[in-house]
Amino acid sequence: MKMLIASDLHGSTLYIKKLWDRVAIEKPDRIILLGDLLYHGPRNGLPEEYDTKEAFDLLNSKSDIITCVRGNCDSEVDEMVLDFLIEAKHMILSDSGLNIFITHGHFYNTGNLPPMANIDVLMHGHTHVPACEEIGDGKYYMNPGSVSIPKGGSDHSYIMYENRKFEWKNLDGTVYMEKQL
Repeated sequence: MKMLIASDLHGSTLYIKKLWDRVAIEKPDRIILLGDLLYHGPRNGLPEEYDTKEAFDLLNSKSDIITCVRGNCDSEVDEMVLDFLIEAKHMILSDSGLNIFITHGHFYNTGNLPPMANIDVLMHGHTHVPACEEIGDGKYYMNPGSVSIPKGGSDHSYIMYENRKFEWKNLDGTVYMEKQL
């Protein structure tokens, strides 16, 4: 399974279009979105080309391959305009013997771990900062960073996953970090 994992789009049509350009090149089987799709939230400035109506049209254009968890800036109204489910707060993806717990990160995170007995990777967004850290017993925390509002000096970024290999890429496709499990 080839997956593109992204988070924190925050309604920026400029960066959603750039991400869709990467989707056309990467050709993932699934797009995994870790929440905060349409709204910028009270702690963020407006992202470039902020347009929630165009943003949901762009997202809906790929609804057949999107799997999503709900972020802290996502609302019930978003469920009405999006053609894919966003109500799950977390889920487990399994591939090649690897179990990846995906969530947004505002509840489960490195400070409040989910039950990790059968989990290999805790994957979340929310911080807008890319990460790959061992959190004990061969388990990892990973974060793709933010597509539209990166923080901590990071690039606009996403993760490509295939065959237990994670690659962090900026929106021009340059790999800047990788991890094989």
